[in-house]
Amino acid sequence: MATLAEQQTYAPKKFDLSGLQGISDNTLTVHFGLYEGYVKNTNLLNEQISGLIASGSAAGSNPGYAELKRRLGFEYNGMVLHEYYFGNMTKTAGSSAPAKVQDCVAGTFGDFETWKKDFSAVGAMRGVGWAIAYFDPTTQRVNNHWITLHEDGNVAGYVPLLVMDVWEHAFLLDYKPAERSKYIESFFLNVDWGVVNRRLEAAKAGRTP
Repeated sequence: MATLAEQQTYAPKKFDLSGLQGISDNTLTVHFGLYEGYVKNTNLLNEQISGLIASGSAAGSNPGYAELKRRLGFEYNGMVLHEYYFGNMTKTAGSSAPAKVQDCVAGTFGDFETWKKDFSAVGAMRGVGWAIAYFDPTTQRVNNHWITLHEDGNVAGYVPLLVMDVWEHAFLLDYKPAERSKYIESFFLNVDWGVVNRRLEAAKAGRTP
């Protein structure tokens, strides 16, 4: 029987994004390296936690176990959010958001442009983190949220539709720190709305995107 660590071993995914508009290949190279670090650290933490479980030392009163579990939330969410982020961009962007996506965001914000302005405003907030458009399965509506670091602010049960990284490493090689708004504009030039639409359809059907 496979150990817990073996059951939870992840491999970095590959994303063909060379040639994005306004986001350089140099930035992508650095960013992919950081993402791979989150994958590596997730595997390492799972291995260490598995060892504590096997030795009978997995207890909330064990400071070492507790610290590993807390760190796992940061590394694991860093891995997953980067996969959503890279996965919702494409170097062949150009089409507008599908009608289903526009209608869904309009259900909360009135129209697509108002939703986009709010999403961009979330991304422009001070601090490092993520702007995420989530689908609420209960209300069937879309809400925009700010995620601090990788794990603080994720809404339980909500499904990410569009994920934008606004840590400075996502844009600092291309834009000055005060030019985050230019990076956000570039991000929208590269959104793969087909992926966003598929995530929405899966969420409405109760499936994993």
